[in-house]
Amino acid sequence: MTRSRARRLLERGTWPEVSRIGDVLRTESIGGLLLLVATVVALLWSNSPWSASYAALSGVRVGPAAWHLDLTLAGWAADGLLAVFFFVAGLELKREFVAGDLRDPRRAVLPVAAAVGGMVVPAVIYTLVNATAAGGSLAGWAVPTATDIAFALAVLGVISTHLPAALRTFLLTLAVVDDLLAIVIIAVFYTAALAWLPLLLAAVPLAGFGLLVRRGVTSAWLLLPLAVATWALVHAAGIHATVAGVLLAFTVPVRPAAGAPGAGLAHRLEHRWRPLSAGVAVPVFAFFAAGVSIAGVGGGTGIANAVTLGIAVGLVAGKTVGVVGATWLVQRFTRARLAEGVSWWDVLGIGLLGGVGFTVSLLIAELAFGTGTTQDGYAKIGVLLGSTTAAVLAAVVLRLRNRYYRLLCAEEEVDADADGVPDVYERTDR
Repeated sequence: MTRSRARRLLERGTWPEVSRIGDVLRTESIGGLLLLVATVVALLWSNSPWSASYAALSGVRVGPAAWHLDLTLAGWAADGLLAVFFFVAGLELKREFVAGDLRDPRRAVLPVAAAVGGMVVPAVIYTLVNATAAGGSLAGWAVPTATDIAFALAVLGVISTHLPAALRTFLLTLAVVDDLLAIVIIAVFYTAALAWLPLLLAAVPLAGFGLLVRRGVTSAWLLLPLAVATWALVHAAGIHATVAGVLLAFTVPVRPAAGAPGAGLAHRLEHRWRPLSAGVAVPVFAFFAAGVSIAGVGGGTGIANAVTLGIAVGLVAGKTVGVVGATWLVQRFTRARLAEGVSWWDVLGIGLLGGVGFTVSLLIAELAFGTGTTQDGYAKIGVLLGSTTAAVLAAVVLRLRNRYYRLLCAEEEVDADADGVPDVYERTDR
């Protein structure tokens, strides 16, 4: 293979895909800022003289007890609202692999490998830290494996970096694959007891939902009852109810029907539900999940606990090594090279941003240790510490590259022929 034809990693995608992802990132960035606000409010309230009122609010029970749905407000946020988040993530994942740039295996291999590496290495680090340490617990091995796309993009918004389109796409697709792997981990490793009858019954409304969306039905009056029934039955089966969100998303067709104008139903539903996911579901969950009393966990010594250290080091070092290492391995064994203008400092910055694991990490911590337990508190401190450290380090690295990013974005925005597509995406020499 000649050098001119060598495959390039992190090269620009197609203009429609880059444009679509730009719209996604803008929505998620706003949601990430709301997530930051919700987290700060929860931390201040739970560590204030009025912390008892925060605990009381989180523990308020709502729902029919006869259907095993008398959940606390915190439980509704984790089981109910996060199902919306995973529904949107499922739509995004399916669209990426069916109609997006990742339908090409050559483009898909890098974010998939990076997501796997970014989950395996943190889990190994956590296990090594907790295997022999006093007070350690192996139950939380999966906590540092998650990446929070909303929080990561909020970091980008705060530092005002002009991240190249290919790297923004890489970050988003990596996080989407990460979400899928996380939901598999939740379903397989954090399902204590499985009730087969509700699980089998869940297939009925799920099939009905799939049949309607396949026929192009978009009426909320028809789809929502079936979605809620699927969610409730999956919850009753003992599987975390967020799995229902992914299952429902996978039934939605990505491509429009033959001869039908416009985008496919998956795109339209994603466009409709993403603001609710990013602007409401995730911030509300963060508000109830992030409120840990620092002084009340281990007498204020939680930072030295093995669970805390394992999660924090896993998020910061594990994610970075996993993402950068997987990218290097893909380059090494496929003979591909980084795209022109992209450096390993960029990959390092993305790897560090991958260590901003917040929403799903907090969810897994609650499933692993039990909501409100001492070890759950240690885990939350680890998630907050690791995510904050990763965010700061990523901001430093990406700030150093900011001037170059600005020049690259200026090049991408040139549209000399005024056809609505930047000229850089119309070159035939790429």
